Amino acid sequence: MVRRPVAWVTAIVLFAEAIGIALVNWFMGIVVDRQDMSLAGLDSDVMSTSSKVAGLLFGLYFALCGVVALRVALRDRAPAGVGRILLFSAAVVHALLGAFTVGLVGWGAFAFMMVVLGLIVLIFMTYDRREGTVSDAGPDDAKPDGGAAGGGSGGTPVIPPPAPSTT
Repeated sequence: MVRRPVAWVTAIVLFAEAIGIALVNWFMGIVVDRQDMSLAGLDSDVMSTSSKVAGLLFGLYFALCGVVALRVALRDRAPAGVGRILLFSAAVVHALLGAFTVGLVGWGAFAFMMVVLGLIVLIFMTYDRREGTVSDAGPDDAKPDGGAAGGGSGGTPVIPPPAPSTT
């Protein structure tokens, strides 16, 4: 089974990315602060502070996504609720960042973003919610001839057509 290893690797990669993005933005904030320059009339202190805050928030976001992936790995169950939404949003963020980084940074950054996107998508693909469990199947859901119970799909009964009248 590849479900748990994929979730573990995804969690580790998201944690590393959270630390990396926070450190890069913190470093950029320090560089902007030390240059004491203005960009389009903005104060350098505001740019420095906003870069640091954005880095920390983005890092916390990726760390939270890593916690969701870690929880998936530990419980061996599909993400649900807010965790599912967080992983979906992380997949979208990585797709968009991949599209932007190919022109700004290069193909290596694009490849990394696509690998992380693939790992997140693999979590959803390997933990398919439509898998039937033992509690979903009733005792008469399957007949020996291969038909479903009641003659319909999913165990729903089928009403036979009315008998022809003899009058």
